[in-house]
Amino acid sequence: MAGSGWAPPRLDEFILTERLGTGTYATVYKAYRKRDTREVVAIKCVSKRSLNRASVENLLTEIEILKTIRHPHIVELKDFQWDSDHIYLIMEFCAGGDLSRFIRMRRILPEKVARVFLQQLACALKFLHDHNISHLDLKPQNILLSAPEHPQLKLADFGFAQYMSPWDEKHVLRGSPLYMAPEMVCRQQYDARVDLWSVGVILYEALFGRPPFASRSFTELEEKIRSDRAVETDLVVEAVKKDQEGDASAALSLYCKALEYFVPALHYESDARRKEAIRAKVGQYISRAEELKALVTSSSKNLLQRENPARELLREMAKDKPRLCAALEMASAAIAKEEEGKDDADTLELYQQSLGELLLLLAAEPAGRRRELLHAEIQTLMSRAEYLKEQMKMREAQSMGKEALAEPVRSTCTLQ
Repeated sequence: MAGSGWAPPRLDEFILTERLGTGTYATVYKAYRKRDTREVVAIKCVSKRSLNRASVENLLTEIEILKTIRHPHIVELKDFQWDSDHIYLIMEFCAGGDLSRFIRMRRILPEKVARVFLQQLACALKFLHDHNISHLDLKPQNILLSAPEHPQLKLADFGFAQYMSPWDEKHVLRGSPLYMAPEMVCRQQYDARVDLWSVGVILYEALFGRPPFASRSFTELEEKIRSDRAVETDLVVEAVKKDQEGDASAALSLYCKALEYFVPALHYESDARRKEAIRAKVGQYISRAEELKALVTSSSKNLLQRENPARELLREMAKDKPRLCAALEMASAAIAKEEEGKDDADTLELYQQSLGELLLLLAAEPAGRRRELLHAEIQTLMSRAEYLKEQMKMREAQSMGKEALAEPVRSTCTLQ
């Protein structure tokens, strides 16, 4: 709901309530129509000041396209308005959030659910292509769900969409890198078929919980797409390399990430011989990950448990600041819980609460020795919180692997 830090714009016909999302040019709010119907809508508020020439053209194309199309799997544009500061797109409200959140909450989607979603997405896409429209920014964040239960997909956010005949070729870079077709990533001419590549990436993410070419830079993404190596083996090759170099922490993290790929592959593989080969790999990676975890945990605990005289000095200097004292006490409680072996979500939450408070206090702290100590303490606490988060993720990955290995070997043809 609306908090003290922001206030939604005012529209005569609507009451704007909670903020649903924020992008570069727009903020989306949930809203109610003031008339008797009390219809619930989503209102995309675009700040005129943030628009450059290209984004104005994109917005006009988005309005033009959405005004002329109606389809059960495409979000409906009900109306649009404007005032001196904003342009407002009044959209159909989708109570189920977006597909990205839906996947994250479930980790992976069952094949039968992914199949239904893909059919609905294909249906919307065929309708668009029949009308010579390419979306050009297909990704889970731009696919909404009509309701939390028994959802229908609704394709949304046509900010990059273009009228394109099947034979039209473009070269302007559009969309989100992780979901871009190779022609776009490699800056070549492309046509309407680039949407089909994005659909494939979305399907992979639905089944495996992450996109196939996760990368830290555009260059790395291009290298991965150009590579003819199997997607899931990249992590293993890198893990083995780090292992051989003696970087136990990095190797452990990579082995656990590899498990996140192999476990769903093990679940869905129907060929008995390939399934057995995957089982052997999963067992091998779990075994090595456990050996590395023992090494990493031992060295990290030794490092983290060393006396910290600066922390004690900071506490002394904070005695006249009750709020700072309270935040430091909360951080100490988190450290104590972690050192007792309670490396769980409650301990992480304590770290995050204390860091949130300490960062606010740092912003208001004048220059001087206390500020320097506070800055250093925040960095230390962030490192501890990140270490704890990584430990929790690794434990979850190993648990998934063990559960998969414990399942009886059987064909998955019953899932078809």
